[in-house]
Amino acid sequence: MKKTILIIALILLGFGAKQAYLSFSKADTALYGLENKKIALFDLNDPRIRIVYFGFTRCPDVCPTSLAMLSGALNQIDANTLAQFRPIFITLDPERDNPEHSAEYAHYFHSTIEGSSGSLEAITMLAERYGVIFHKTELADSALEYTIDHSSYFYFLKPDGTLITKVPHTTTPEPIVEAILSLSQ
Repeated sequence: MKKTILIIALILLGFGAKQAYLSFSKADTALYGLENKKIALFDLNDPRIRIVYFGFTRCPDVCPTSLAMLSGALNQIDANTLAQFRPIFITLDPERDNPEHSAEYAHYFHSTIEGSSGSLEAITMLAERYGVIFHKTELADSALEYTIDHSSYFYFLKPDGTLITKVPHTTTPEPIVEAILSLSQ
């Protein structure tokens, strides 16, 4: 009887370890599946805190407003504090936003904001990790053909990808400035 219980326990332990490994491997794929000069979103050699915003370049209002607020916040902090952070824009529309276009769009708002794109699968896995909600909505009789409905937060992440805090969509830079100053060293 003890032998049977031990065998069942070992099988369950092995199955659990396999599932954890597969889950971790999928997360790694998402983390490193983004492209723009091979942006490695999570890099322990880069100690800066990431400020990540998920959006898309053809967004008519929420994304430009959010990135303008992020830019305003970055302009209000000193160079030493700014050097501790790595702002990154990740597109939720890789079908239309390639890495170069995403980077160009991000730099329009502030020279330090990196732009990134990747496969839809990688972006979806990364978005799911942080609870980003997004979906494609077809637009009848529109030259755009579709839009991306999405949640709007600024995600502050440790270099290993651990979520520190998130700031919701804002129409003033102050909440972002407060988060930056509270996390600066």
